[in-house]
Amino acid sequence: MLGDENAARFQLARSASGDELDTLIQEGDAEVLLALLENPNMQEPQVSRLLERLDLSAELLERVAKEGKWSSSESVRIRLAGHPHTPRRVALSMLRQLFLFNLVRVSLLPSAPADIRRAAEELIVTRVPHLPVGEKLTLARRGPSRVAGALLAEGHPQAVKLALANSFLTESQVLKILAKADLPARVVVAIAQHPKWSVHYNVRAALVRHAHTPVPALLEFLPDLTLRDLQDVEGLEQLAAHSRKYVQQELARRASNLK
Repeated sequence: MLGDENAARFQLARSASGDELDTLIQEGDAEVLLALLENPNMQEPQVSRLLERLDLSAELLERVAKEGKWSSSESVRIRLAGHPHTPRRVALSMLRQLFLFNLVRVSLLPSAPADIRRAAEELIVTRVPHLPVGEKLTLARRGPSRVAGALLAEGHPQAVKLALANSFLTESQVLKILAKADLPARVVVAIAQHPKWSVHYNVRAALVRHAHTPVPALLEFLPDLTLRDLQDVEGLEQLAAHSRKYVQQELARRASNLK
């Protein structure tokens, strides 16, 4: 009897339409969901709704990806790329086909695996140099951390301002940017004068090391550095001559205060 019931459910999954199909999309049985994929009434909207579920199996997700009439849909590709159970090779294949701002969407999706979010960021970063200014500014304002960092490092005045205000930008990304010797001076100045980033100790330490840091900012930051960090900075071969002079003056001031 149980076998007859299961057979009936599978048959229903293969032939249902309308409200019945919408109900079956919420089915808990993985085999029934697989049977749904054989239903000719399953169109892109129903598949997209099905892919909103985070409990789907890798087998089902791979089957969806193999069906061209579904995987040709941007909506389906987004959901496959960002699903936590999509096989990695399938997710990467879907990522490479996404439009720019859908890549951004996947890169910020909490449910997507961390390596897939990173891969999405890398794809966006490779596109950054070739983007029109308008898209760069949009990405600087709301793109993920690495993307905001890439745009900040480019040095476009508007992008610099927007990237520094981007809520996804992290201190570690700012420090990576400040480690670049060829960073445009306007980027260093903007960071040194920014009310959020210029108060971070590690950012101040990095700014002290950078040749483009304005002297007023340098003089403001030096008293905050620990003696050990000051001594480390003084020992840097690549330190700008004017910066070394002010570092040595600060070391001498502290030494005199100890007497």
